Amino acid sequence: QVQLVESGGGLVQAGGSLRLSCAASGRTFSVYRMGWFRQAPGKERDFVAAITWSGGATYYADSLKGRFTISRDNAKITVYLEMNSLKPEDTAVYYCALDQYYGGLVERPRTYDYWGQGTQVTVSS
Repeated sequence: QVQLVESGGGLVQAGGSLRLSCAASGRTFSVYRMGWFRQAPGKERDFVAAITWSGGATYYADSLKGRFTISRDNAKITVYLEMNSLKPEDTAVYYCALDQYYGGLVERPRTYDYWGQGTQVTVSS
């Protein structure tokens, strides 16, 4: 089993920034990629960003390119999401996810094997 623990969420004013972290522990001998999704109340869980573990290739939802940046620390098995110029519509629970052996398309939630508990991000106008 793998455990994912997110941190860094909170309340921020529109235009502000937040940095989310997600640390993996447990049976982390194989990590193909890690990603971030978000889910607003009454909506589906949407892809935000992902990063492959060996090459560091990054993927973003088109609407978030330029404002969000994903990065990783291989030694700490931690992935980060830097979020800038935040908007009220970015308000959601943000989830970290881990894909151990290439489970499929990067933007599909079912691709990922493990999920964190989520961290709330609230952007006030």
